[in-house]
Amino acid sequence: MALRIVFMGTPDFSVPTLTALAEAGHRIVAVYSQPPRPAGRRGLELQASPVHAAADLLGVPVFTPVNFRDEADRAAFRALDADVAVVVAYGLLLPEAILSGTRLGCYNGHASLLPRWRGAAPIQRAIMAGDGETGMMVMKMDKGLDTGPVALTQTVAIGDDMTAGELHDRLMQVGGRLMVEAMDRLEAGDLPLTPQLEDGVLYAAKIDKGETRIDFTRPAADVHNHIRGLSPFPGAWFELDVAGRPERVKVLLSQKAEGRGRPGEVLPSDGLVVACGDGAVRLVRLQRAGGKPLAADDFLRGTPVLAGTVLR
Repeated sequence: MALRIVFMGTPDFSVPTLTALAEAGHRIVAVYSQPPRPAGRRGLELQASPVHAAADLLGVPVFTPVNFRDEADRAAFRALDADVAVVVAYGLLLPEAILSGTRLGCYNGHASLLPRWRGAAPIQRAIMAGDGETGMMVMKMDKGLDTGPVALTQTVAIGDDMTAGELHDRLMQVGGRLMVEAMDRLEAGDLPLTPQLEDGVLYAAKIDKGETRIDFTRPAADVHNHIRGLSPFPGAWFELDVAGRPERVKVLLSQKAEGRGRPGEVLPSDGLVVACGDGAVRLVRLQRAGGKPLAADDFLRGTPVLAGTVLR
């Protein structure tokens, strides 16, 4: 018999797990997602989340409570009579009434190698820290923040130039397959649970806008990791004088390069190489405010940047 699953998720990252569980034959009795948000140029239209849209295509009922403080919402969850809840990037902390509201509990698909990078931004933080690998884990949820015992793990290598967007897309596919395996084994009574280690705990705090500006006084490796860890969103940026006015320019791709100079100084070279506190980085893909992403050569044709210019 297939499991009766309540799926809880919101962004694109969650969708492959939802669809993989449905395709594997498990019965998705309901989907919970964040409420529709304002969208469109004027923010006047409400747009359902990617998970909400995927559930509509599957013909699964969708619930969008703001939180679970209302007893009616908790009772509605219990009334689904589900075997298990699967949670992937839902965006709400679940109270005990929900964690214990199914027969077998709640299982979370988390994008790190716990206990490293518990919290909201594990993909970005792993790259920004220069980690060489990360992974997906299926964890049984408890009251803590990503502290529950781990059931299954799949490690994923982080390439030297891999961006957060590329790693995100890789992990969300891995996560779907891993959760199907976990639910199949849970149904068979063969899903192991191993407590997390006490050593090596790191927290992946949500990305703050105040940390997105590029600091060229840091070593080139750190600058490169910062850029790719924030690409494509929210984007690391520097300030450039354009027609006498300062303008933010996002950097979406970079590479470590050879060269020395004052931090932020554009060095003589083909393309756009910038000196850092130690070494240099090549800026490969950039985006002016309100513009489209451009390769460095195309960017420089429209926005010349002379050697000796100092980016801030």
